[in-house]
Amino acid sequence: MSERIENTEILKLLPHRYPFLLIDAAEDYVEGQSITGIKAVTANEPFFPGHFPGNPVMPGVLMIEAMAQTGAVLMYKTLKASPDSATVFFVGADKVKFRFPVRPGMMLRLNVVVTAARHGLFKFRGEGFADGNKAVQAEFSAKAIAH
Repeated sequence: MSERIENTEILKLLPHRYPFLLIDAAEDYVEGQSITGIKAVTANEPFFPGHFPGNPVMPGVLMIEAMAQTGAVLMYKTLKASPDSATVFFVGADKVKFRFPVRPGMMLRLNVVVTAARHGLFKFRGEGFADGNKAVQAEFSAKAIAH
């Protein structure tokens, strides 16, 4: 069943906080299968003054981090875990491509699909879209480690 995850639940599921919390909400969550992260990219993001002055573009590595945070939300919910009981670590990325600049005022939608999961290690395929254009794509993995 598809489910929307609001910001208040994101804050309970992820240990990240501003300025490093890079998703605002998620939707289309299907346990153990898929999720879509949502990031409203605003002009007051802390990285825009330096990347790039007069030509603000969201850094590619932060788009990948937002994708990884989206996958972490899926993992915490699927594993019925919390940051108090386990930490989800981003462990790798492959086939990363940046295709379209994400700028202030855009909505970044991060579609993440599980391609494999075993013993707390999840492998994902993700794509991020802004203004209807594919901005980023990657294969990545994350591991949940109990405290």
